[in-house]
Amino acid sequence: MSDYGLLACAAFFAGVLNTIAGGGTFLTLPALVFTGVPLVTANATSAVAVSPGYLGGAAGFRREISAYPRRQLLKIVGATLFGGLVGSLLLLVSSNEAFSFVVPFLLLIATTAFAFAEPVQKWAQRHRFAKADNMASRIVVAIYGGYFNGGLGIALLALFACWGMRDLDQMNGLKNAISLLISGTSVATFALAGLVAWPQALMMMAAATIGGYAGAPLARRLPTALVRAVIISVGTAMSLIFFRKASELAAIPTFLHKAGERKTSLALSWLFSRTAHTANSKLSGRARRQAAL
Repeated sequence: MSDYGLLACAAFFAGVLNTIAGGGTFLTLPALVFTGVPLVTANATSAVAVSPGYLGGAAGFRREISAYPRRQLLKIVGATLFGGLVGSLLLLVSSNEAFSFVVPFLLLIATTAFAFAEPVQKWAQRHRFAKADNMASRIVVAIYGGYFNGGLGIALLALFACWGMRDLDQMNGLKNAISLLISGTSVATFALAGLVAWPQALMMMAAATIGGYAGAPLARRLPTALVRAVIISVGTAMSLIFFRKASELAAIPTFLHKAGERKTSLALSWLFSRTAHTANSKLSGRARRQAAL
């Protein structure tokens, strides 16, 4: 399969996954890196690539979205645009260390909130976080989406659960509409910053749009329990992946800063391990010969 074929497949299934549960970034970002796009550019290009998939998903759930109170919807739009812009700007000035440290915790919190929606909702109601007119909750999630698109669907579904929403079709429709607004803000920011690989992005945008529209009827036909299980599984997997990635990145600066001090100790450790391995091999060989006698 060619590089563009791989990217098209990744974008299509990312659109499907984003419509149903979220997490499509974990298909598009690795595919871009695998085809040779630098990591920072791949992150921005991935956000651009999956954005039209949200349009297809929102169109597929247009009946459910239109049933949501219009006044509340307009307030959500305003908070989403503001938070998405702030998050996108934060990403442009953030270091890799800060990025890798924060993201897995946000994913884990969002997944846990969705998995334990009932007790989380009761707690949130006592603290007014669950109110749909709470501006802070909308802006915080929008900032997260502008900062890092991966897992945005999980975070939004967790927020809707805290608001008391239970209709997964309406939750998915609203999730795609908000994600579209956040992605649009991010696309404009990243494009102005010159971080987008446009040949790959344009092709993937088309594939993601088709995948997003195809995912809406699939989400309607799937049982609620199965959809919830998919959402929780995707969120858990993403959290584990990024915790591992964060731990690997955290080890790199430490090694670089202490490389000079540790050269001797590393050499001695390697020599000791090789000596121990050789000794164990000789002992094992001697034991086998004695057993044969």
